Amino acid sequence: MTTIAETELEAARRQWGDALVAISTAFDDRGLAAATEIANQALDAVYGFNMGPVLFKPTMASGEQAFRPTREGALSYFVGQNPEYPGDGGFGLKGWRRVESKTAATFVEGDIAMWMGSVTFTDKHGAVTRVDKSWGYKKDADGTLRIVLHHSSLPYEPA
Repeated sequence: MTTIAETELEAARRQWGDALVAISTAFDDRGLAAATEIANQALDAVYGFNMGPVLFKPTMASGEQAFRPTREGALSYFVGQNPEYPGDGGFGLKGWRRVESKTAATFVEGDIAMWMGSVTFTDKHGAVTRVDKSWGYKKDADGTLRIVLHHSSLPYEPA
């Protein structure tokens, strides 16, 4: 069993952010089919659906569909268009051009790692959205770091 290095966690976060930007750019340049193709590739590259359910709780999901342990639910969150998830508008279609993360803390033990911090998204108009995020990672049989837990929420704003 190999330990996960901080540089691997940083690369995994960068890969996720680059994939989100690629989905948005594909949508803007070539439409929904291209964005969906990129989203499918991204899900296979960064998430651990090949190992079992992924504990996926995205930012803009609520009610009975707030938690998405299936690949179908994750894809719908990123590109929408799924009648099984009528509340999804396609988070990946919002014109994202830059994704940056700031680490609050990490935990690593063997082939499992947890990361939490803030992620800042900048869209094509320069508007910025910040979310609080936690990712859990596990190395698969090939040694690829996979997201097996994805929790995201808007920062708390006291009244």
